[in-house]
Amino acid sequence: MKEDQQQQPQPPLHHHRRRVAAFTHKNFTKPTAYLILLLLSYAFGYLSSPSSTSHHHHHQHPSPLPPTIPQSTLSDTTVFAADKDHYRFTTQCADPVPSKLVRQTILDRVFNGTSPYDNFPPAHASTLLRRKRIKGWGSYGAVFENLIRKVKPKTIIEVGTFLGASAIHMAELASGLGLKTQIVCIDDFRGWPGFRDRFRDIKMVNGDVLLLYQFMQNVVQSNATESVLYVPFATGSGLEKLCQWGVFGDLIEVDAGHDFHSAWSDINRAYKLLRPGGVIFGHDYLTSADNKGVRRAVNMFARVKGLRVQLDGQHWVIDSA
Repeated sequence: MKEDQQQQPQPPLHHHRRRVAAFTHKNFTKPTAYLILLLLSYAFGYLSSPSSTSHHHHHQHPSPLPPTIPQSTLSDTTVFAADKDHYRFTTQCADPVPSKLVRQTILDRVFNGTSPYDNFPPAHASTLLRRKRIKGWGSYGAVFENLIRKVKPKTIIEVGTFLGASAIHMAELASGLGLKTQIVCIDDFRGWPGFRDRFRDIKMVNGDVLLLYQFMQNVVQSNATESVLYVPFATGSGLEKLCQWGVFGDLIEVDAGHDFHSAWSDINRAYKLLRPGGVIFGHDYLTSADNKGVRRAVNMFARVKGLRVQLDGQHWVIDSA
């Protein structure tokens, strides 16, 4: 039994090769043999390779990702070369309008040629407004008087206004120095999600918060309607329009969004509106956000432009002169 169950020894492999060669030699011409071998090679290769059209659902392995570059090895030059589009704000500004025409340009472009303070406040809002509700952060720092004395601006552009504390303060400083200065405030006057948790006295009508009306009320009560005008749009679109209208500033304050991307966009767009020799500045350079928000945007901007950042309290200052 054991002998019957044992497998018969297999002939050596070279015997099979001889038989195939003999069979090929006897029955086929060389061109035919080459054709058959070619077809067999193609068939074996096709069956052994993965196919997306197979009836079996094979999982395709993704192509290997390119190696990542460790963050520590990325220089500023490398980042700039890779992301240079982030440094381009390509809107072409119009020629600057004379400073004495800035106010009328805003009135014509935004308010159909009339002052928004005429017949203010409207009847439906008059009983909902505080007589004067001024609140700001860092709005009375020494930096305002220091820069107004130094620059003697004919036009100030403020990016981010809220209730107008710093705008009204700058108007009073300029007036006290005998300057005839036009202040243009850019803000959508919507606040931010949850701001009414801290400002419950700012009323809301049909979902419309009355922040703009309270700002206007503050300006009226401060007798600053001739020197403080506003552009009630988001900072990005508002700055773009000033660029297209040729409204430039001698002094520009940037104090709107405090996250990096908002601050980066506002600073770059605002700088395009700075007259030669002007100064751009802003608040919250030294905050708990450290180098993740305003400070990072300011430092990167100064590095790209080859400018120097100076500090005045919590404010950053960049002099273009």
